[in-house]
Amino acid sequence: MFMVFTMGELFCGAGGLALGAKKARVSTDKHGDFSIQHAWANDIDEWACVSYAHNILDGDNTRIINLPVQELNIEKLPSIDAFVFGFPCNDYSIVGEQKGLDGDYGPLYTYGVKVLDHHEPLWFVAENVTGLQSANSGMAFEKILNDFAQAGRGYKLTPHLYRFEEYGVPQTRHRIIIVGIRSDQDVVFRVPAPTHIENHKSSREAIESPPIPKDALNHEFTRHSPRVVEMLRHIPSGENAWYEGIPEELRLNVKGARLSQIYRRLDPDKAAYTITGSGGGGTHVYHWSEPRALTNRERARLQTFPDDFEFFGPKEKVRKQIGMAVPPEGARVIFEAILKTFAGVPYEYVESDWAGQFGVGEQLTLGI
Repeated sequence: MFMVFTMGELFCGAGGLALGAKKARVSTDKHGDFSIQHAWANDIDEWACVSYAHNILDGDNTRIINLPVQELNIEKLPSIDAFVFGFPCNDYSIVGEQKGLDGDYGPLYTYGVKVLDHHEPLWFVAENVTGLQSANSGMAFEKILNDFAQAGRGYKLTPHLYRFEEYGVPQTRHRIIIVGIRSDQDVVFRVPAPTHIENHKSSREAIESPPIPKDALNHEFTRHSPRVVEMLRHIPSGENAWYEGIPEELRLNVKGARLSQIYRRLDPDKAAYTITGSGGGGTHVYHWSEPRALTNRERARLQTFPDDFEFFGPKEKVRKQIGMAVPPEGARVIFEAILKTFAGVPYEYVESDWAGQFGVGEQLTLGI
């Protein structure tokens, strides 16, 4: 017997969440295997769609729709059992104006609500940045939870702030993940317990074990100016462009805020700091011993993409795809917990960060 959940996805990017779902599988003696199969996906980024089709859909580009979500005919999409959407974070990130629901991107989560209303999947996963909880003085998060809970037939919600370094991802990447189970399903999702609270996987382990072949996919090196190379030589691992040991003539002439990640070199014995998808000079993440930025393949390793996952597009477009993704191995843990929930397989869990708030943890939909 096989229980295969067919899944749709909005704002899919290159496929970090999708790869985690694709790799998730639970086997039981009583009920057989539980897994997830992708039905359709959508994203506005053309190159991300090419990468997604190649790696997630085995080259079948008929199941991915490269359109702005506003132009998508949601009612004509094939029916699904599961739904995933990492709705745009631009207006919720603490790096920026944090306009929340008042911004251009903030309201786009409502297209996920439209999918829930029409297709009524058994479960869904929504993802966003930690700034979601504070946008619009906290009102945005409350409204989004309420809209999710009341969509379709109603959903039981388990939002949680996942610290992915605590799940074996070699990167301090924190994201709010909201798991919703349709209210008529007699199951309760629990947050899977962290597995690496005290033993974070290090940058060195991720990048060097095993070594990346010179001809690896997406492994182009950045050409730096002699001045940048010389400055990096004076920055110890774990330090940044404001390190006092940098000679005066090599220091950056910057007034105002000094962002901690500018020309920051990795500490090889710790998890990496957060990989970003965009930014100017000094934001590319820098090697601990070699005076250079990481390659896209090295960044992909820190995001837990396997070496055979090929990203398409120009170098900076690939950087964006990698930095915008949810780490697949972190996502896999969550999807496997969902599969175990439906399969009746027990697993270790912790309380949601919002247990007891907004009705979270109750067997009823929210009523904010």
